Amino acid sequence: MPLTFTFSSDVSQIDRDLVHHWLSDQSYWAQGRTRETQDAAIDASRNYCILDENGRQVAYARVVTDGVTFAWLCDVFVDETARGHGLGKMLVEGVIDDLQNASTVKRIVLATSTADGLYARYGFAESPGPNRYMIKPMERN
Repeated sequence: MPLTFTFSSDVSQIDRDLVHHWLSDQSYWAQGRTRETQDAAIDASRNYCILDENGRQVAYARVVTDGVTFAWLCDVFVDETARGHGLGKMLVEGVIDDLQNASTVKRIVLATSTADGLYARYGFAESPGPNRYMIKPMERN
């Protein structure tokens, strides 16, 4: 019998402890992120998850957006035990559908070093002018 998964944009279904564990301990981009920082990021963003048939969260994604012109898809993570069931696809499709239906966002950006193929199938492509992007690291005392 195939497994059943559900996509959700209901922030109350986010398992904050689990998301913090995934990102601060298992991701390559958020190693060591504090729980306080992660909670603040969740509170200031649109959040998405996938739940298994038992209601356990098995995937997460976050979008930073003004809800009008721009969105940044980030913190996309699928639990190691649930990989191989198309959950990355389900998550990206759900996020795109939600943003198309709930906003006038004109573009979604993201950064990845491992999942180019996944995102390309949904129309993401390298920036035509990558040298136009500038980054300023913020120094903290």
